[in-house]
Amino acid sequence: MKILLISLGCDKNLVDSEFILGNLVKEGFELTDNECEADIIIVNTCAFIGDAKEESIETILDMAQYKEEGNCRLLVVCGCLSQRYHNEIKTEIPEVDIIIGATAYEDIVAAISEALAGNCEQPVERLKDINYLPAQNTKRLYSTGTEYSYLKIAEGCNKRCTYCAIPYIRGSYRSVPEEDLISQAEYLASVGVKELIVVAQDTTLYGLDLYGEKRLPKLLNKLCAIKGIEWIRLLYAYPEDVTEELAKTIADNPKICHYIDMPIQHASDNILKKMGRRTNQAEIIEKINMLRSIVPDIAVRTTLITGFPGETKEDHTQLLEFIKNMRFERLGVFCYSPEENTPAVNYPNQIDEETKSIRYNELMELQQQIAFDMAKNRVGENYNVVIEGEIPEDNVYLARTMYDAPSIDGCVFLPLTGNYMTGDIVNVNITKASGYDLLGIPNLI
Repeated sequence: MKILLISLGCDKNLVDSEFILGNLVKEGFELTDNECEADIIIVNTCAFIGDAKEESIETILDMAQYKEEGNCRLLVVCGCLSQRYHNEIKTEIPEVDIIIGATAYEDIVAAISEALAGNCEQPVERLKDINYLPAQNTKRLYSTGTEYSYLKIAEGCNKRCTYCAIPYIRGSYRSVPEEDLISQAEYLASVGVKELIVVAQDTTLYGLDLYGEKRLPKLLNKLCAIKGIEWIRLLYAYPEDVTEELAKTIADNPKICHYIDMPIQHASDNILKKMGRRTNQAEIIEKINMLRSIVPDIAVRTTLITGFPGETKEDHTQLLEFIKNMRFERLGVFCYSPEENTPAVNYPNQIDEETKSIRYNELMELQQQIAFDMAKNRVGENYNVVIEGEIPEDNVYLARTMYDAPSIDGCVFLPLTGNYMTGDIVNVNITKASGYDLLGIPNLI
């Protein structure tokens, strides 16, 4: 039987999708990317914020059409939406045949067998405790076909920020055993992955629950020893747990990209406290200065939330001034999304959507100018870049420096000369900046 899987949401969800595919292929299922010929369609959903929930529901409804227009016999919904809203899916989307919770994807083969065997009046459900950690020893099916892949080192979160639903969907923080992570990384290297992107809801807490200590630096050192892995990138490092040991690990290992994604969410102490964050502005500044002193060329990426309940004009002005002073190399902004059952939903002084949009635009316009200036300052510099592919119609290769994460940061465009393959690392000279992106030419060595 042919399976189509659509993975929505974050990179952590994509890792789950690859484990799902690995389980299915192991049992003899064939994969397809054609909705019309798929016998079984699986939607791995996201429910992090309102827009993500809407996308998940729209995708489920779109795929339901292939039960009439294609070969689809079973429509499967898994992931965060099915974990949080399984009763609503069951009653409001009758086309769904199987509902798999976020921690129950190991059971997908058994659920499919049950659904195919019986005439069930209700969808087949597989739900487990949100604090269960699925086994990580099944071979993932490397699905991106690119030079990079994600390594999810932990599940869940203990922070319980007042705006975030993740602990209620994904449970408490659970580290993946180190031996399973090394095994995954070795497998990914064996199929041609050159860049490992280390992810979790909070990567900096890795190991505390399993080993009684934070072991992220030790894990990074062991990943660096894997033959075939050229770059290792660190995402989602919470500022309160970014240590000098971690910074020195980044500085001392040539395989670790001089890049860190460190979500801070705001700079006003007033808003940070309401968010339930565990740092204040002074501590955030101290951490950024520490990172830049130990790793002078590090690219610091962060994310912010604008329009949080009670955010005053003064709070917003303070955030603008903070961005101007800190000059983040990379920065993204989200408008606050009220999530049910989180404390912030009931906070007074909710911000209207128009104000959120105005503040969002002001933040992004400021950051855009900073980013454009930084890009111009890179002209004339030499960098190693990894080839991501080619764009024949534009006669260019698409590449990235170690300061650019795939899909979210800028790119480097090179002339379509030479004979480069995806994953090749090439030294180039930057000749021009174009917005967030760079143009370059390979250096002849």
